[in-house]
Amino acid sequence: MTPQIALRPLTARSVVLSVLLGTHPPELPVRDLVRAATLFAISDATLRVALTRMVAAGDLERTGSTYRLCDRLVRRQRRQDEAVEAAALDWDGSWEVVAVTATGRSPADRAALRTRLTALRLGELREGVWLRPANLPPAWPADLADVARRFRAVPEADPGGLARDLWDLDGWSARAAALVRLFDTADRPADRFTVAAAVVRHLLADPILPDALLPRSWPAGELRAAYHRYRAEFTALTHAARRG
Repeated sequence: MTPQIALRPLTARSVVLSVLLGTHPPELPVRDLVRAATLFAISDATLRVALTRMVAAGDLERTGSTYRLCDRLVRRQRRQDEAVEAAALDWDGSWEVVAVTATGRSPADRAALRTRLTALRLGELREGVWLRPANLPPAWPADLADVARRFRAVPEADPGGLARDLWDLDGWSARAAALVRLFDTADRPADRFTVAAAVVRHLLADPILPDALLPRSWPAGELRAAYHRYRAEFTALTHAARRG
């Protein structure tokens, strides 16, 4: 069954975030943000109101007429870049195991830790026990040493079955294929922009598993290729807008 794709509405805020998340370093003068917004029929006034609110909310930092992502969103940009590029190592069959050792944490702290471990592409086997194949470059935040311990292990059971227990691989694959089809049929710039943003969000949920653990016809490469094509297309559009 083809999944229904619910796309987030295009807003001035989403345009600013997407443009800056795709810019290195993540900062632009207001004139460039205004010109990018005009590609999606967002007015100068609406864009400037969004910028003011984003600064007040701590999403952006302003220096003169230049806006830059806050540190929290710079970290999100780094995760997004890693998701799009998907650099993986040769896999020797071992798995990373993370055991949460901290006790007495509040529900908010537990939820925040769950979000961080998920962002590290770990899957939860049971409460407090997270793991994944050891095929990604080391990226363990130093502060997590206070709340969890890491191990290497080799499962006795079928590793492919373990991967399917940890991640909904069929669901991820079906949504990725649907996004590729949706992107291929999107004609208007606003629609392509919105689909591209959904593609990035979906890539952030890609567990980036070794090929040996993936279902056949895994569409991650096709999805990344579609996003790279869009980035080139969007760059050309924004350059044309600046010249205009």
